[in-house]
Amino acid sequence: MENRFDFVNKEESIYKNWEEKGYFKPIIDKTKKPFVISMPPPNVTAKLHIGHALDNTIQDIFIRYHRLKGDPTLWVPGTDHASIATEVKVVQKLKAEGKTKDSVGRATFLKEAWDWKNKYGNEITEQLRKMGASCDWSRERFTMDEGCSRAVLETFEKLYNKGLIYKGERIVNWCPDCKTPISETEVEYEEQNSYLWHIKYPIENSDEYVVVATTRPETMLGDTAVAVNPNDDRYKHLVGKRVFLPIVEKYIPIIADRYVELEFGTGVVKMTPAHDPNDFEVGKRHNLEFINILNDDGTLNENAGKYEGLTTLEARKQIEERLNAEGYLLKKEEYTHNVGSCYRCHHTIEPYISNQWFVKMKELVKPAIEAVKTGEVEFVPKRFEKTYFNWMENIQDWCISRQLWWGHRIPAYYCEQCGEIIVSKETITTCKCGGHLTQDEDTLDTWFSSALWPFSILGWPEKTEDLEYFYPNSMLVTAYDIITFWVSKMIFSGIEFTGKPPFKYIFIHGLVRDSQGRKMSKSLGNGVDPIDIINEYGTDALRFSLVQNISLGNDIKYMPEKVEASRNFVNKLWNAARFVNMYLKDLTINDATNLRAEDKWILTKLSSVVAEIEKDMDAFDIGIAMQKIYDFVWSDFCDLYVEMVKPRLYNKEDQSYESAIWTLNYVLLNCIKVLHPFIPYVTEEIYQNLKVNKESIMLEEWPETTYDFAKEANTIENISAMLKQIRNARAEASIESSKKINIKIVIENEETNTIFSQSEAFIKKLGYIETIEHSSNVEEIDKSYSAIHLQEMNVYLDLKSAINIEDEIKKLEEDKKNIIKELNRAKGMLSNEAFLSKAPEALVSKEKEKIEKYSSLLQKIEDRLNDFLNN
Repeated sequence: MENRFDFVNKEESIYKNWEEKGYFKPIIDKTKKPFVISMPPPNVTAKLHIGHALDNTIQDIFIRYHRLKGDPTLWVPGTDHASIATEVKVVQKLKAEGKTKDSVGRATFLKEAWDWKNKYGNEITEQLRKMGASCDWSRERFTMDEGCSRAVLETFEKLYNKGLIYKGERIVNWCPDCKTPISETEVEYEEQNSYLWHIKYPIENSDEYVVVATTRPETMLGDTAVAVNPNDDRYKHLVGKRVFLPIVEKYIPIIADRYVELEFGTGVVKMTPAHDPNDFEVGKRHNLEFINILNDDGTLNENAGKYEGLTTLEARKQIEERLNAEGYLLKKEEYTHNVGSCYRCHHTIEPYISNQWFVKMKELVKPAIEAVKTGEVEFVPKRFEKTYFNWMENIQDWCISRQLWWGHRIPAYYCEQCGEIIVSKETITTCKCGGHLTQDEDTLDTWFSSALWPFSILGWPEKTEDLEYFYPNSMLVTAYDIITFWVSKMIFSGIEFTGKPPFKYIFIHGLVRDSQGRKMSKSLGNGVDPIDIINEYGTDALRFSLVQNISLGNDIKYMPEKVEASRNFVNKLWNAARFVNMYLKDLTINDATNLRAEDKWILTKLSSVVAEIEKDMDAFDIGIAMQKIYDFVWSDFCDLYVEMVKPRLYNKEDQSYESAIWTLNYVLLNCIKVLHPFIPYVTEEIYQNLKVNKESIMLEEWPETTYDFAKEANTIENISAMLKQIRNARAEASIESSKKINIKIVIENEETNTIFSQSEAFIKKLGYIETIEHSSNVEEIDKSYSAIHLQEMNVYLDLKSAINIEDEIKKLEEDKKNIIKELNRAKGMLSNEAFLSKAPEALVSKEKEKIEKYSSLLQKIEDRLNDFLNN
């Protein structure tokens, strides 16, 4: 084996071999329950980021684990067309070439979009391969491929025929830059500093007036009423009267509606039904006029009068000046509030009344809510149910139409002759009346097709063998930020169209943040390209670092030092494998024979650890599972067991020589099986260099937990604890590593004594011990020896023989002098009233901690001095 695992040259060939051999493809076995994950399809807008690396690593861990467990395992890969995001990218590309959407036309634009998809879609699949994703590429899907598109058309037609899809005018979140509505989940809110304008609205034929406060005075151009609460005694006498609307110079009614909060602001709210979702509902209840004052690019339209053509900010400035000049502006105060922006182009969103297609949601979500309440679908961790329930129980009708060209075109057709609207999953051109039909120009919201992903990729609406066997999926792995975007939609869609929820478990992980806990973004310049990390450290190091210490649902911090530590672990594992590999040529036995106590200890510990890890994996605690195998490999196997058996390996005449080699091979083989889901490449390469029965670790099975040598395991644990305490005692006594010590041991239990005696070769080696003398009487032990008391054994160390007592006393006296000096300084600080009155509490606490620390050290030094001086 090479000195180091050559990940640069090995990873690609290992993955290619896996794929060519068909190891990622499941075999349908109807006697077994399959394990299935549908990959959350990344957008074909750019290369994958570190968040994708985390998400796909977690999925691959569970996939590889269940493959080892013998489950028919399917992981379906794919990509999402991401309508608005991709269209923005293609528009930017055309702009750089001096072109526009309109100048090239729909057909050419769609060709450009498909070219974009083919380029970046292929890059994404190659990146997924590089990350080690063991998905079935023969089943790769795309949300706009023929099958998924057929599912979208089927869904639209079914919902329309059930009366759950309709077209109508409603308030939508309009992006003036993308010129399309976006869903509420696609609006990003952030606090912005602005102003609150207090405006006087005079009462008709009266000296009275009411005051309204608004963050957007320009919207008063679309006001059609002011509202008060019907129970507000201050304004009951005004209900039914009219107020004068400044700037527009017309009268609008005063209405009473319970939407207005009694104790909020002045208790009077201006109603702009065409530009506020709440005002829209009030407007419908009171038959108010709906006046749209905006163009689709966000500028003011003809309904804004003299302000037509201005941006909202330009109009706001002019309106403020006029209100102030005419005496209607009573006050302008600083105000902080949430402002929504488009999640793709980051332009401020405008509430905008528009004629769009909607899905009625209230009835659709009821069974989806019930599925989670009854445990048919489970969030892991459970606390994320709150996010889900809050969204689903307060859901509004879903605007599904987008004024875009890239995406699934809405299967609605308009008759130019009779005006009928016909919805059909089949392409039609002629109406029943003989008139020509024109298809709707708009496309569907990206999430409409993504909602069907778990079953459309398995062949729905056709009753395929894949759909019958692999649906529902076993689990979904995703971040918490798309529970409302996507998870909710998949659950209600799955139940509506298949009668079953799309998955049993929803594994929620956090976001990857930088070392300071900040979200990664281009503006901060703190983004991390996972491929760059892979090229420098290898895929295994990246995967291991992302999952190390991960806890369910919590964000993780990306830190380069974690990647380096993970690489060090890979190197440690590799070096252990190289050591084992050197002796495998001498291995002729196929089973455990002539095992020594240390062999039985490591085999017992391995069985115990594997059983614990299996429980952790089944409970989705992959961070805990990984830490356990890490600790076992690093500490128990590499640092202890390998060192324990070296004396036997250096003596071929030892009767247990081959049993040591067999145990090394067996334990390492099972370690790499457990580690394989986390670090697949290095474990495959090590597997090829061990004594094994199969051509690839991909064909292996999860380790059995068959060994339980309780007595030997307990005794070796005590010996390990003894060795640790001996090393600590040597360090405290400043004994050089080259100097060996003598020990005496008192063991009353005969079996324990036998095990200890058989283990003396490695005990001497690891403890730097010259001689071990067994004694039956504690009273016979020299009182100057340092004692270590353990279960079933008492150990006494002759440290003084390895120490120059005169030099040690001098050193201790010097240490004592320095510590007393520091102790007196700290005590002086705490007795200084000026310090205590002015110093921060944290600084005072720090000085108190120093006194405790130095007092403890001083006591230890004095005890050691007394020990030397009195013996």
